[in-house]
Amino acid sequence: MQIEQHSFLVTGGASGLGESVVRAIVAQGGKVVIADLNESTGQALVDELGDNVRFVRFVRCDVTSGDEVQAAVELAEKEFGGLQGSINCAGIAVVQKLLDRENNPADLEAFSRGVNINLVGSFNVARLVAASIAKRVANIDNTESANEKNADNGIIINTASIAAFDGQVGQASYSSSKAGVVGLTLPLARELARHGIRVMTIAPGVFATPMMQTIPEKAREQLEAGVPYPKRLGNPNEFAKLVTHIIDNAYLNGEVIRLDGAIRMV
Repeated sequence: MQIEQHSFLVTGGASGLGESVVRAIVAQGGKVVIADLNESTGQALVDELGDNVRFVRFVRCDVTSGDEVQAAVELAEKEFGGLQGSINCAGIAVVQKLLDRENNPADLEAFSRGVNINLVGSFNVARLVAASIAKRVANIDNTESANEKNADNGIIINTASIAAFDGQVGQASYSSSKAGVVGLTLPLARELARHGIRVMTIAPGVFATPMMQTIPEKAREQLEAGVPYPKRLGNPNEFAKLVTHIIDNAYLNGEVIRLDGAIRMV
């Protein structure tokens, strides 16, 4: 699938990895609906893109809300004539141990919030975007019950994390939710094959995002030192390059790609 003239929904697109994806898609002539909770940064990104503003829209969106995600999908349908895919970058990191120093149990609400945003939110976006694409494809050719022509009709890209495989102490919510995102990949890819919709997941390692800027410098340096090569944090542009390649390469389907400089957390 070529990015040019095609439309994509990018959740968490106002900053970090999502922002880099928005910029990369627009640079290649694609159209984007930015779905994010941060209205000021989201609208600022639209304004910054200047002459490309006709290719970008912003909508405030909580990925756990069916109504709000559906509104974002409908905005893309109205403004751009439909969707060809989504890149789900919205997520949070909940850090807490199962037991604290006094052996008190972890807060269940905090655990559930991480799972709800990272995992349920990913499923919510996927189901509504897939429905939009499938209906568009059916309207084009309603005589085929299967994708007999091998047309590359759509792409859903979710964001997991290396924590899905190498979870650290205190990452129970984050790791389990991201492992769930990994687990979604193949079943959804198999189900959506008949519509010509691919499903892929990227599991990034340690990246230079706003979230990383909140940790102490010494801890950040230790993370960089743990990356075999290149010995640094990942650049969000590198994540975006992988996204654009996945969109373009129709034989990538039902797989999880680690993007981590070969780091393995122990």
